[in-house]
Amino acid sequence: MLDSNLKEQLKGYLERILQPVELAVSLDEGEKSAELNELLTEIAGLSDKVTLMRTDDDARKPSFAIRRAGSDVAVRFAGLPMGHEFNSLVLALLQVGGYPSKAAEEVIEQVKALDGEHVFETYFSLSCQNCPDVVQALNLMSVLNPKIRHVAIDGGLFPDEVAARQIMAVPAVFLNGKPFAQGRMSLEEILAKVDTGANERAAEKIAGKEPFDVLVIGGGPAGAAAAIYAARKGIRTGVAAERFGGQVLDTMGIENFVSVRHTEGPQFASALEAHVRDYDVDIMNAQRAEKLIPAKTPGGLAEVQLAGGASLKARTVILSTGARWRTMNVPGEDEYRNKGVAFCPHCDGPLFKGKRVAVIGGGNSGVEAAIDLAGLVAHVTLIEFDSQLRADAVLQAKVASLPNVAILTSAQTTEVHGDGQKVVGLSYRDRASGTQQRLELDGVFVQIGLVPNTEWLKGTLALSPRGEIEVDNRGQTSLPGVFAAGDVTTVPYKQIVIAMGEGSKAALGAFDHLIRSVPAEETAAAA
Repeated sequence: MLDSNLKEQLKGYLERILQPVELAVSLDEGEKSAELNELLTEIAGLSDKVTLMRTDDDARKPSFAIRRAGSDVAVRFAGLPMGHEFNSLVLALLQVGGYPSKAAEEVIEQVKALDGEHVFETYFSLSCQNCPDVVQALNLMSVLNPKIRHVAIDGGLFPDEVAARQIMAVPAVFLNGKPFAQGRMSLEEILAKVDTGANERAAEKIAGKEPFDVLVIGGGPAGAAAAIYAARKGIRTGVAAERFGGQVLDTMGIENFVSVRHTEGPQFASALEAHVRDYDVDIMNAQRAEKLIPAKTPGGLAEVQLAGGASLKARTVILSTGARWRTMNVPGEDEYRNKGVAFCPHCDGPLFKGKRVAVIGGGNSGVEAAIDLAGLVAHVTLIEFDSQLRADAVLQAKVASLPNVAILTSAQTTEVHGDGQKVVGLSYRDRASGTQQRLELDGVFVQIGLVPNTEWLKGTLALSPRGEIEVDNRGQTSLPGVFAAGDVTTVPYKQIVIAMGEGSKAALGAFDHLIRSVPAEETAAAA
Protein backbone atom coordinates (compact mmCIF):
# COMPACT_ATOMS: atom_id res chain seq x y z
CA MET A 1 0.00 0.00 0.00
CA LEU A 2 2.79 2.43 0.99
CA ASP A 3 6.08 2.54 -0.92
CA SER A 4 9.38 2.35 0.95
CA ASN A 5 10.08 6.09 0.79
CA LEU A 6 6.67 6.99 2.15
CA LYS A 7 7.00 4.40 4.90
CA GLU A 8 10.32 5.85 5.97
CA GLN A 9 8.90 9.38 6.06
CA LEU A 10 5.84 8.23 7.99
CA LYS A 11 7.99 6.33 10.47
CA GLY A 12 9.84 9.56 11.20
CA TYR A 13 6.58 11.39 11.84
CA LEU A 14 5.24 8.64 14.10
CA GLU A 15 8.32 8.96 16.32
CA ARG A 16 6.77 12.24 17.48
CA ILE A 17 3.79 10.45 19.05
CA LEU A 18 3.86 10.99 22.82
CA GLN A 19 0.92 8.85 23.99
CA PRO A 20 -0.24 5.39 22.82
CA VAL A 21 -2.73 5.37 19.95
CA GLU A 22 -5.27 2.70 19.02
CA LEU A 23 -6.60 2.16 15.50
CA ALA A 24 -10.09 0.64 15.92
CA VAL A 25 -11.20 -0.60 12.51
CA SER A 26 -14.62 -1.66 11.19
CA LEU A 27 -14.52 -3.81 8.06
CA ASP A 28 -16.72 -5.82 5.72
CA GLU A 29 -15.75 -8.30 3.02
CA GLY A 30 -15.23 -5.68 0.31
CA GLU A 31 -12.08 -4.74 -1.60
CA LYS A 32 -11.80 -1.33 0.07
CA SER A 33 -11.96 -2.93 3.52
CA ALA A 34 -9.05 -5.14 2.55
CA GLU A 35 -7.09 -2.11 1.36
CA LEU A 36 -7.85 -0.20 4.55
CA ASN A 37 -6.78 -3.15 6.70
CA GLU A 38 -3.53 -3.36 4.74
CA LEU A 39 -2.89 0.38 5.17
CA LEU A 40 -3.53 0.38 8.92
CA THR A 41 -1.47 -2.78 9.42
CA GLU A 42 1.48 -1.09 7.73
CA ILE A 43 1.04 2.04 9.86
CA ALA A 44 0.85 0.05 13.10
CA GLY A 45 4.00 -1.77 12.13
CA LEU A 46 5.95 1.49 11.96
CA SER A 47 5.54 2.48 15.62
CA ASP A 48 5.35 0.64 18.93
CA LYS A 49 2.99 3.38 20.12
CA VAL A 50 0.32 2.46 17.52
CA THR A 51 -1.91 -0.60 18.00
CA LEU A 52 -4.41 -2.00 15.50
CA MET A 53 -7.59 -3.73 16.65
CA ARG A 54 -10.72 -4.84 14.83
CA THR A 55 -13.93 -3.73 16.55
CA ASP A 56 -16.58 -3.58 13.79
CA ASP A 57 -18.41 -1.07 16.01
CA ASP A 58 -19.30 1.37 13.22
CA ALA A 59 -22.16 0.96 10.76
CA ARG A 60 -20.02 2.57 8.06
CA LYS A 61 -17.60 0.02 6.65
CA PRO A 62 -14.78 0.42 5.95
CA SER A 63 -14.01 2.95 8.66
CA PHE A 64 -11.70 3.38 11.61
CA ALA A 65 -11.22 5.49 14.70
CA ILE A 66 -7.92 6.90 15.89
CA ARG A 67 -8.16 6.85 19.70
CA ARG A 68 -5.83 7.96 22.45
CA ALA A 69 -5.53 4.91 24.71
CA GLY A 70 -7.42 5.25 27.97
CA SER A 71 -9.22 8.46 27.00
CA ASP A 72 -12.16 9.85 25.01
CA VAL A 73 -9.89 11.64 22.54
CA ALA A 74 -10.61 10.30 19.05
CA VAL A 75 -11.22 11.12 15.40
CA ARG A 76 -12.81 8.87 12.78
CA PHE A 77 -12.42 8.30 9.06
CA ALA A 78 -14.96 6.45 6.92
CA GLY A 79 -13.07 5.24 3.88
CA LEU A 80 -9.39 5.30 2.90
CA PRO A 81 -7.80 8.69 3.62
CA MET A 82 -5.32 8.61 0.76
CA GLY A 83 -4.75 11.19 -1.96
CA HIS A 84 -5.15 14.70 -0.57
CA GLU A 85 -6.39 13.27 2.73
CA PHE A 86 -3.25 11.31 3.57
CA ASN A 87 -1.84 14.39 5.30
CA SER A 88 -5.05 14.57 7.34
CA LEU A 89 -4.46 10.99 8.47
CA VAL A 90 -0.87 11.71 9.51
CA LEU A 91 -1.86 14.87 11.41
CA ALA A 92 -4.67 13.00 13.17
CA LEU A 93 -2.25 10.30 14.30
CA LEU A 94 0.13 12.91 15.69
CA GLN A 95 -2.48 15.06 17.40
CA VAL A 96 -4.38 12.15 18.95
CA GLY A 97 -0.97 10.92 20.06
CA GLY A 98 -0.37 14.14 21.99
CA TYR A 99 1.83 16.03 19.53
CA PRO A 100 0.98 19.74 19.95
CA SER A 101 -0.84 21.63 17.22
CA LYS A 102 0.72 24.64 15.51
CA ALA A 103 -2.56 26.57 15.76
CA ALA A 104 -2.43 29.87 17.61
CA GLU A 105 -2.77 29.48 21.38
CA GLU A 106 -5.78 31.80 21.52
CA VAL A 107 -7.55 29.67 18.89
CA ILE A 108 -6.77 26.49 20.83
CA GLU A 109 -8.21 28.01 24.00
CA GLN A 110 -11.30 29.12 22.10
CA VAL A 111 -11.89 25.53 20.90
CA LYS A 112 -11.42 24.13 24.40
CA ALA A 113 -13.93 26.61 25.80
CA LEU A 114 -16.74 25.64 23.40
CA ASP A 115 -19.73 24.23 25.26
CA GLY A 116 -22.46 21.86 24.08
CA GLU A 117 -22.35 18.67 22.04
CA HIS A 118 -21.04 19.09 18.48
CA VAL A 119 -21.09 16.08 16.16
CA PHE A 120 -19.55 16.97 12.78
CA GLU A 121 -19.61 14.89 9.60
CA THR A 122 -17.51 15.97 6.62
CA TYR A 123 -17.97 14.44 3.17
CA PHE A 124 -14.84 14.67 1.01
CA SER A 125 -13.44 13.30 -2.23
CA LEU A 126 -9.87 12.06 -2.58
CA SER A 127 -9.20 14.47 -5.46
CA CYS A 128 -10.48 17.52 -3.56
CA GLN A 129 -7.72 19.95 -2.61
CA ASN A 130 -10.20 22.07 -0.63
CA CYS A 131 -11.24 19.26 1.70
CA PRO A 132 -8.14 18.65 3.84
CA ASP A 133 -8.27 22.09 5.49
CA VAL A 134 -11.80 21.41 6.71
CA VAL A 135 -11.08 17.81 7.74
CA GLN A 136 -7.93 18.80 9.61
CA ALA A 137 -9.60 21.73 11.38
CA LEU A 138 -12.50 19.61 12.62
CA ASN A 139 -10.19 16.74 13.59
CA LEU A 140 -8.14 19.15 15.69
CA MET A 141 -11.29 20.50 17.35
CA SER A 142 -12.35 16.96 18.28
CA VAL A 143 -8.90 16.29 19.79
CA LEU A 144 -8.93 19.49 21.85
CA ASN A 145 -12.50 19.31 23.14
CA PRO A 146 -14.17 16.04 24.28
CA LYS A 147 -17.62 17.50 23.52
CA ILE A 148 -16.73 17.71 19.83
CA ARG A 149 -16.74 14.61 17.59
CA HIS A 150 -15.87 14.37 13.93
CA VAL A 151 -15.97 11.77 11.20
CA ALA A 152 -14.51 12.41 7.74
CA ILE A 153 -16.39 10.43 5.06
CA ASP A 154 -15.20 9.56 1.56
CA GLY A 155 -18.32 10.31 -0.45
CA GLY A 156 -17.19 8.01 -3.25
CA LEU A 157 -17.44 4.98 -0.94
CA PHE A 158 -20.81 5.90 0.53
CA PRO A 159 -22.90 7.00 -2.48
CA ASP A 160 -26.22 6.19 -0.81
CA GLU A 161 -25.49 8.72 1.94
CA VAL A 162 -24.38 11.28 -0.62
CA ALA A 163 -27.60 10.80 -2.56
CA ALA A 164 -29.83 10.83 0.52
CA ARG A 165 -28.27 14.05 1.77
CA GLN A 166 -28.26 15.55 -1.74
CA ILE A 167 -24.56 16.34 -1.63
CA MET A 168 -23.29 17.69 -4.95
CA ALA A 169 -20.19 19.58 -3.81
CA VAL A 170 -17.41 18.88 -1.34
CA PRO A 171 -16.36 19.45 1.30
CA ALA A 172 -19.88 19.25 2.73
CA VAL A 173 -20.14 19.53 6.52
CA PHE A 174 -23.07 18.49 8.69
CA LEU A 175 -23.41 19.46 12.35
CA ASN A 176 -25.65 17.35 14.57
CA GLY A 177 -27.26 15.87 11.46
CA LYS A 178 -28.04 19.18 9.74
CA PRO A 179 -26.21 21.01 6.91
CA PHE A 180 -23.56 23.30 8.39
CA ALA A 181 -21.27 24.49 5.59
CA GLN A 182 -19.91 23.76 2.11
CA GLY A 183 -16.55 24.61 0.65
CA ARG A 184 -13.15 25.35 2.10
CA MET A 185 -13.14 26.81 5.59
CA SER A 186 -10.32 27.59 7.98
CA LEU A 187 -10.37 26.69 11.66
CA GLU A 188 -11.06 30.35 12.47
CA GLU A 189 -14.01 30.45 10.07
CA ILE A 190 -15.52 27.29 11.55
CA LEU A 191 -15.15 28.72 15.04
CA ALA A 192 -16.81 31.95 13.96
CA LYS A 193 -19.88 29.94 12.87
CA VAL A 194 -20.00 27.74 15.96
CA ASP A 195 -18.96 30.23 18.65
CA THR A 196 -21.64 32.93 18.62
CA GLY A 197 -19.48 35.41 20.53
CA ALA A 198 -16.36 34.94 18.41
CA ASN A 199 -16.99 37.84 16.03
CA GLU A 200 -17.61 40.30 18.83
CA ARG A 201 -14.45 39.26 20.68
CA ALA A 202 -12.38 39.43 17.48
CA ALA A 203 -13.75 42.90 16.70
CA GLU A 204 -12.94 44.10 20.21
CA LYS A 205 -9.40 42.79 19.94
CA ILE A 206 -8.85 44.35 16.53
CA ALA A 207 -10.24 47.68 17.67
CA GLY A 208 -7.47 47.93 20.26
CA LYS A 209 -4.61 47.61 17.77
CA GLU A 210 -2.23 50.50 17.20
CA PRO A 211 -1.97 51.94 13.66
CA PHE A 212 0.22 50.03 11.23
CA ASP A 213 2.90 51.49 9.02
CA VAL A 214 1.81 49.08 6.28
CA LEU A 215 -1.54 47.29 6.33
CA VAL A 216 -1.98 44.59 3.68
CA ILE A 217 -5.55 43.65 2.77
CA GLY A 218 -5.57 40.12 1.35
CA GLY A 219 -3.41 37.06 1.98
CA GLY A 220 -2.74 35.63 -1.47
CA PRO A 221 0.68 35.55 -3.16
CA ALA A 222 0.70 39.33 -3.67
CA GLY A 223 -0.31 40.04 -0.09
CA ALA A 224 2.18 37.56 1.35
CA ALA A 225 5.05 39.02 -0.68
CA ALA A 226 4.04 42.55 0.30
CA ALA A 227 3.97 41.62 3.99
CA ILE A 228 7.41 40.01 3.87
CA TYR A 229 9.01 42.92 2.04
CA ALA A 230 7.41 45.45 4.39
CA ALA A 231 8.34 43.52 7.55
CA ARG A 232 11.94 43.23 6.40
CA LYS A 233 12.13 47.02 6.52
CA GLY A 234 11.55 46.83 10.27
CA ILE A 235 8.23 48.67 10.19
CA ARG A 236 4.93 47.74 11.82
CA THR A 237 3.13 45.44 9.36
CA GLY A 238 -0.28 43.82 9.46
CA VAL A 239 -2.26 41.51 7.17
CA ALA A 240 -6.06 41.27 7.21
CA ALA A 241 -7.33 38.42 5.03
CA GLU A 242 -10.54 36.47 4.53
CA ARG A 243 -8.45 33.34 3.97
CA PHE A 244 -4.70 33.22 3.72
CA GLY A 245 -3.72 31.89 0.32
CA GLY A 246 -6.63 33.33 -1.65
CA GLN A 247 -7.30 31.81 -5.07
CA VAL A 248 -4.15 29.69 -4.76
CA LEU A 249 -6.07 27.48 -2.34
CA ASP A 250 -8.35 26.49 -5.23
CA THR A 251 -5.47 25.66 -7.60
CA MET A 252 -4.76 21.99 -8.23
CA GLY A 253 -1.27 21.83 -9.71
CA ILE A 254 1.36 24.58 -9.99
CA GLU A 255 4.12 23.78 -12.44
CA ASN A 256 5.22 27.22 -13.64
CA PHE A 257 6.48 28.83 -10.43
CA VAL A 258 10.15 29.30 -11.22
CA SER A 259 12.49 27.01 -9.21
CA VAL A 260 9.62 24.82 -7.98
CA ARG A 261 8.93 22.06 -10.50
CA HIS A 262 5.59 21.04 -9.04
CA THR A 263 3.45 21.86 -6.05
CA GLU A 264 -0.24 22.10 -5.23
CA GLY A 265 -2.20 25.16 -4.24
CA PRO A 266 -2.89 24.36 -0.57
CA GLN A 267 0.74 23.38 0.01
CA PHE A 268 1.93 26.56 -1.64
CA ALA A 269 -0.50 28.67 0.42
CA SER A 270 0.66 26.98 3.63
CA ALA A 271 4.28 27.76 2.73
CA LEU A 272 3.35 31.38 2.04
CA GLU A 273 1.74 31.79 5.46
CA ALA A 274 4.61 30.02 7.23
CA HIS A 275 7.10 32.37 5.53
CA VAL A 276 5.13 35.45 6.56
CA ARG A 277 4.93 34.18 10.14
CA ASP A 278 8.74 34.02 10.23
CA TYR A 279 8.58 37.82 10.44
CA ASP A 280 6.98 40.18 12.91
CA VAL A 281 3.70 40.43 11.01
CA ASP A 282 0.30 40.70 12.70
CA ILE A 283 -1.86 38.25 10.72
CA MET A 284 -5.62 38.68 11.15
CA ASN A 285 -7.43 35.81 9.43
CA ALA A 286 -11.14 35.53 8.60
CA GLN A 287 -11.40 39.30 8.22
CA ARG A 288 -13.24 40.81 5.25
CA ALA A 289 -12.71 44.46 4.38
CA GLU A 290 -15.88 46.45 3.68
CA LYS A 291 -14.81 50.08 3.36
CA LEU A 292 -11.65 52.12 2.77
CA ILE A 293 -11.54 55.61 4.24
CA PRO A 294 -8.55 57.53 2.82
CA ALA A 295 -6.29 59.67 4.99
CA LYS A 296 -7.66 63.17 5.42
CA THR A 297 -4.23 64.81 5.33
CA PRO A 298 -0.91 63.98 3.62
CA GLY A 299 0.92 61.49 5.80
CA GLY A 300 -2.21 60.87 7.86
CA LEU A 301 -3.92 57.59 8.69
CA ALA A 302 -6.15 55.65 6.32
CA GLU A 303 -8.86 53.45 7.82
CA VAL A 304 -10.16 50.06 6.71
CA GLN A 305 -13.51 49.01 8.14
CA LEU A 306 -14.07 45.26 8.53
CA ALA A 307 -17.21 43.17 8.25
CA GLY A 308 -17.06 42.24 11.94
CA GLY A 309 -17.56 45.86 12.96
CA ALA A 310 -13.98 46.77 13.85
CA SER A 311 -11.61 48.93 11.86
CA LEU A 312 -7.85 49.16 11.33
CA LYS A 313 -5.74 52.25 10.72
CA ALA A 314 -2.50 52.53 8.83
CA ARG A 315 -0.09 55.04 7.34
CA THR A 316 -0.08 53.08 4.08
CA VAL A 317 -2.41 50.40 2.73
CA ILE A 318 -1.68 47.69 0.15
CA LEU A 319 -4.81 46.24 -1.48
CA SER A 320 -4.33 42.64 -2.65
CA THR A 321 -7.85 41.24 -2.44
CA GLY A 322 -7.45 39.13 -5.58
CA ALA A 323 -10.28 37.78 -7.68
CA ARG A 324 -13.00 35.12 -7.64
CA TRP A 325 -14.68 32.86 -10.16
CA ARG A 326 -16.75 34.72 -12.73
CA THR A 327 -20.36 33.56 -12.85
CA MET A 328 -22.63 33.28 -15.90
CA ASN A 329 -25.29 35.51 -14.32
CA VAL A 330 -28.18 33.49 -15.73
CA PRO A 331 -31.40 32.24 -14.09
CA GLY A 332 -30.90 29.12 -12.00
CA GLU A 333 -27.15 29.53 -11.52
CA ASP A 334 -27.28 30.89 -7.96
CA GLU A 335 -30.23 28.72 -6.98
CA TYR A 336 -28.39 25.52 -7.90
CA ARG A 337 -24.89 26.46 -6.80
CA ASN A 338 -23.44 23.42 -4.99
CA LYS A 339 -26.50 21.51 -6.20
CA GLY A 340 -25.04 20.76 -9.61
CA VAL A 341 -23.51 24.14 -10.47
CA ALA A 342 -19.83 23.88 -9.56
CA PHE A 343 -16.57 25.73 -10.11
CA CYS A 344 -13.94 23.12 -9.15
CA PRO A 345 -13.81 20.03 -11.37
CA HIS A 346 -11.04 18.47 -9.26
CA CYS A 347 -13.09 18.76 -6.06
CA ASP A 348 -16.57 17.95 -7.25
CA GLY A 349 -15.95 15.91 -10.39
CA PRO A 350 -15.98 12.53 -8.59
CA LEU A 351 -19.53 13.22 -7.38
CA PHE A 352 -20.70 13.13 -11.01
CA LYS A 353 -19.22 9.76 -11.89
CA GLY A 354 -21.21 8.15 -14.68
CA LYS A 355 -23.34 11.26 -15.23
CA ARG A 356 -23.64 13.90 -17.94
CA VAL A 357 -22.18 17.37 -17.34
CA ALA A 358 -21.41 20.59 -19.17
CA VAL A 359 -18.34 22.81 -18.91
CA ILE A 360 -18.86 26.50 -19.66
CA GLY A 361 -15.82 28.20 -21.16
CA GLY A 362 -13.40 27.37 -23.97
CA GLY A 363 -10.22 28.89 -22.54
CA ASN A 364 -7.43 26.87 -20.95
CA SER A 365 -9.26 26.33 -17.67
CA GLY A 366 -12.46 25.21 -19.39
CA VAL A 367 -10.76 22.80 -21.77
CA GLU A 368 -8.59 21.39 -18.98
CA ALA A 369 -11.73 20.85 -16.90
CA ALA A 370 -13.42 19.03 -19.80
CA ILE A 371 -10.38 16.77 -20.21
CA ASP A 372 -10.26 15.96 -16.50
CA LEU A 373 -13.99 15.31 -16.23
CA ALA A 374 -14.03 13.10 -19.33
CA GLY A 375 -12.15 10.48 -17.34
CA LEU A 376 -14.81 10.45 -14.63
CA VAL A 377 -18.23 11.18 -16.09
CA ALA A 378 -20.30 9.60 -18.82
CA HIS A 379 -20.32 12.61 -21.12
CA VAL A 380 -19.07 16.21 -21.24
CA THR A 381 -20.47 19.03 -23.34
CA LEU A 382 -17.98 21.90 -23.66
CA ILE A 383 -19.79 25.19 -24.35
CA GLU A 384 -17.96 28.27 -25.69
CA PHE A 385 -19.56 31.65 -26.43
CA ASP A 386 -17.03 32.54 -29.14
CA SER A 387 -16.94 30.96 -32.60
CA GLN A 388 -13.85 28.95 -31.64
CA LEU A 389 -12.11 27.64 -28.55
CA ARG A 390 -9.49 29.94 -27.01
CA ALA A 391 -7.36 27.32 -25.26
CA ASP A 392 -3.80 26.42 -26.21
CA ALA A 393 -3.56 24.27 -29.35
CA VAL A 394 -2.25 21.24 -27.46
CA LEU A 395 -5.27 21.31 -25.15
CA GLN A 396 -7.68 21.71 -28.06
CA ALA A 397 -6.16 18.71 -29.79
CA LYS A 398 -6.47 16.62 -26.65
CA VAL A 399 -10.10 17.48 -25.93
CA ALA A 400 -11.08 16.93 -29.56
CA SER A 401 -9.67 13.39 -29.37
CA LEU A 402 -11.90 12.33 -26.48
CA PRO A 403 -14.90 10.23 -27.56
CA ASN A 404 -17.19 11.34 -24.73
CA VAL A 405 -16.73 15.11 -25.20
CA ALA A 406 -18.93 17.22 -27.47
CA ILE A 407 -17.85 20.79 -28.30
CA LEU A 408 -20.36 23.57 -28.91
CA THR A 409 -19.10 26.95 -30.10
CA SER A 410 -21.08 30.14 -30.70
CA ALA A 411 -23.32 29.01 -27.85
CA GLN A 412 -24.61 31.32 -25.13
CA THR A 413 -25.89 29.68 -21.94
CA THR A 414 -29.21 31.29 -21.01
CA GLU A 415 -30.56 29.29 -18.06
CA VAL A 416 -29.76 26.47 -15.65
CA HIS A 417 -32.71 24.15 -15.01
CA GLY A 418 -33.39 22.18 -11.85
CA ASP A 419 -36.09 20.16 -10.19
CA GLY A 420 -35.97 22.12 -6.93
CA GLN A 421 -33.24 19.90 -5.50
CA LYS A 422 -30.57 19.60 -8.18
CA VAL A 423 -29.58 20.53 -11.72
CA VAL A 424 -31.36 18.65 -14.50
CA GLY A 425 -30.28 20.61 -17.57
CA LEU A 426 -29.42 23.93 -19.18
CA SER A 427 -30.60 26.01 -22.11
CA TYR A 428 -28.38 27.81 -24.58
CA ARG A 429 -28.86 30.03 -27.60
CA ASP A 430 -27.18 29.01 -30.84
CA ARG A 431 -25.67 32.38 -31.82
CA ALA A 432 -25.36 31.36 -35.47
CA SER A 433 -29.03 30.43 -35.98
CA GLY A 434 -30.60 32.29 -33.06
CA THR A 435 -32.46 29.16 -31.94
CA GLN A 436 -32.85 28.01 -28.33
CA GLN A 437 -31.58 24.55 -27.42
CA ARG A 438 -31.76 22.48 -24.23
CA LEU A 439 -29.39 19.88 -22.81
CA GLU A 440 -30.40 17.31 -20.23
CA LEU A 441 -27.58 16.86 -17.74
CA ASP A 442 -26.67 16.56 -14.07
CA GLY A 443 -23.94 19.15 -13.54
CA VAL A 444 -22.59 22.44 -14.85
CA PHE A 445 -18.95 23.43 -14.29
CA VAL A 446 -18.37 27.15 -14.84
CA GLN A 447 -14.89 28.10 -16.08
CA ILE A 448 -15.14 31.58 -17.59
CA GLY A 449 -12.43 33.52 -15.81
CA LEU A 450 -12.18 35.77 -12.78
CA VAL A 451 -13.74 38.93 -11.35
CA PRO A 452 -11.66 41.32 -9.20
CA ASN A 453 -12.83 41.71 -5.59
CA THR A 454 -13.31 45.46 -5.69
CA GLU A 455 -17.03 46.07 -5.14
CA TRP A 456 -16.24 47.53 -1.73
CA LEU A 457 -13.88 50.08 -3.33
CA LYS A 458 -16.23 51.59 -5.93
CA GLY A 459 -16.31 55.36 -5.63
CA THR A 460 -13.21 55.38 -3.43
CA LEU A 461 -10.36 55.09 -5.94
CA ALA A 462 -9.89 54.73 -9.69
CA LEU A 463 -11.05 51.43 -11.18
CA SER A 464 -10.87 50.21 -14.76
CA PRO A 465 -14.07 49.43 -16.72
CA ARG A 466 -13.52 45.78 -15.68
CA GLY A 467 -13.38 46.76 -12.01
CA GLU A 468 -9.62 46.35 -11.61
CA ILE A 469 -7.65 48.82 -9.47
CA GLU A 470 -5.61 51.16 -11.64
CA VAL A 471 -1.97 51.29 -10.54
CA ASP A 472 1.22 52.95 -11.78
CA ASN A 473 4.64 51.34 -12.14
CA ARG A 474 5.18 51.50 -8.37
CA GLY A 475 1.85 49.93 -7.46
CA GLN A 476 0.45 53.32 -6.42
CA THR A 477 -3.31 53.79 -6.81
CA SER A 478 -5.11 57.08 -7.39
CA LEU A 479 -5.02 57.66 -3.61
CA PRO A 480 -1.73 58.78 -2.01
CA GLY A 481 -0.46 56.15 0.39
CA VAL A 482 -2.74 53.43 -0.99
CA PHE A 483 -1.08 50.78 -3.13
CA ALA A 484 -2.39 47.62 -4.83
CA ALA A 485 -0.97 44.41 -6.22
CA GLY A 486 -1.93 41.10 -7.78
CA ASP A 487 -4.99 39.91 -9.69
CA VAL A 488 -7.08 42.78 -8.34
CA THR A 489 -5.12 45.33 -10.40
CA THR A 490 -4.82 46.36 -14.04
CA VAL A 491 -1.43 44.64 -14.34
CA PRO A 492 -1.81 42.07 -17.14
CA TYR A 493 -1.18 38.32 -17.01
CA LYS A 494 -2.71 36.97 -13.83
CA GLN A 495 0.02 34.62 -12.67
CA ILE A 496 1.33 33.72 -9.20
CA VAL A 497 4.89 34.76 -9.97
CA ILE A 498 3.71 38.12 -11.32
CA ALA A 499 1.45 38.73 -8.32
CA MET A 500 4.35 38.10 -5.94
CA GLY A 501 6.58 40.48 -7.83
CA GLU A 502 3.88 43.14 -7.82
CA GLY A 503 3.29 42.62 -4.10
CA SER A 504 6.99 43.10 -3.40
CA LYS A 505 7.03 46.22 -5.55
CA ALA A 506 3.97 47.65 -3.81
CA ALA A 507 5.64 47.14 -0.41
CA LEU A 508 8.77 48.95 -1.60
CA GLY A 509 6.56 51.71 -2.97
CA ALA A 510 4.75 51.97 0.36
CA PHE A 511 8.05 52.17 2.26
CA ASP A 512 9.30 54.87 -0.10
CA HIS A 513 6.07 56.78 0.50
CA LEU A 514 6.53 56.45 4.27
CA ILE A 515 10.07 57.80 4.36
CA ARG A 516 9.06 60.74 2.19
CA SER A 517 5.80 61.67 3.90
CA VAL A 518 5.92 60.44 7.51
CA PRO A 519 8.40 61.83 10.06
CA ALA A 520 11.12 59.24 10.74
CA GLU A 521 10.56 59.23 14.47
CA GLU A 522 6.88 58.25 13.98
CA THR A 523 7.74 55.29 11.80
CA ALA A 524 10.53 54.20 14.14
CA ALA A 525 8.23 54.44 17.15
CA ALA A 526 5.68 52.17 15.47
CA ALA A 527 8.27 49.55 14.47
